[in-house]
Amino acid sequence: MNNLRSYTTALLLAGTATLVQAQVKDFTLTVSNEWKEAKNNEPIAINLQEVAPGLCVQSAIVTEGGNEIASQLDDLNGDRLADELAFLIDMPARSKKVLTVHLSDTPNGRTYPAQVYAEMLLSDKKKKYPEIQSLTVPGESDVYNSLHHHGPAFESELVAYRIYFDKRQTVDIYGKRRKGFELKDTRFYPTKEQLEQGYGDDVLWVGSTCGAGTLKGWEDGKPAHIVPALRTECIRAYGPLRTVVDVIDTDWNYQGKLITMTTRYILYGGHRDVQVDVMFEKPLNEETFCAGVINVKGSEHYSDHHGLTGCWGSDWPAGANDTIGRIRETVGLAACIPYEYVQSEQPANENLLYLIGAKGANRLTYHISFASLKEEFGYRNKDEWFAYMKQWKKELEHPCKITIDEK
Repeated sequence: MNNLRSYTTALLLAGTATLVQAQVKDFTLTVSNEWKEAKNNEPIAINLQEVAPGLCVQSAIVTEGGNEIASQLDDLNGDRLADELAFLIDMPARSKKVLTVHLSDTPNGRTYPAQVYAEMLLSDKKKKYPEIQSLTVPGESDVYNSLHHHGPAFESELVAYRIYFDKRQTVDIYGKRRKGFELKDTRFYPTKEQLEQGYGDDVLWVGSTCGAGTLKGWEDGKPAHIVPALRTECIRAYGPLRTVVDVIDTDWNYQGKLITMTTRYILYGGHRDVQVDVMFEKPLNEETFCAGVINVKGSEHYSDHHGLTGCWGSDWPAGANDTIGRIRETVGLAACIPYEYVQSEQPANENLLYLIGAKGANRLTYHISFASLKEEFGYRNKDEWFAYMKQWKKELEHPCKITIDEK
């Protein structure tokens, strides 16, 4: 009888083990750089629904030649399921690398060094600044001063950005002297002591302009603010390799149509530039938007008239009426918009702008970037900055090719 019980127990345990066995998916990934120049910290993002439909992915391991590559899984729609696998890779000129990817529905406990940081904080009288991940308010609601640094902020070791939580939805910037993470220490507003220690600071006055690459509406011959029925700003991903920040405008009454759109800002480790994905709930018709950068007072401009625009100049970062204890900051700004979206380029005015549209599409992507003269590691003058802009556009126009092969 004891033997029978033992045998029965063994069968039950084996059956249970079968039931709880991890579900996995393995495949190989070929990354090809067909360009004549090397690409470092090349972002790779894989749609998990396409490579592993039905698998509830909770962990991933990416390897090349037996060496593990840091990666991250991101839930990009708030349903608590991973949607994308992301990693960075260095690719020599005209090279090809074969990687192995292992996906599982079981966590593996792996962690990787942080290459980015993000935060969204409430403002409070006790200066505790409690952290939040998402906030939704009516479009007319004024919560700009209810959030510390006025909205979500995010950084790589090179640069930091923030997105205003109001109808402007402006992209603002923070320049660093040295490479490293600073937002957790300065909260975008360094003290006098921190400045003396070499911390960075806000380096741009944006007002009601397009700042460092904001998308806006276009009405009556000028940029139009976005006033939806509901506005949400949230941090979708905190790292370790990229931050993802969404601005969701629900039912924006624009050009005779209710538009719901998500503007997604993605900053990768090792990058100063940000990928901006603008996603629409329904395909666009004839709607026209604008995107570009503020025309910094007295700045010098560069444009290739095919989607690339930018400037190099100096101004008071808090405006000409707030100069006590401050210095004029010199910055380089740039926006790179695929020419397929460009309808026209506007004459230089308060902003340097392109009018853009994407009839029949429900998504458009462009990139923004900046540099500050504060940087001990960056660009020193307009010639260097404009050279960077031209090279940057070439790099964006030569993404690596991804081929997925089932094992």
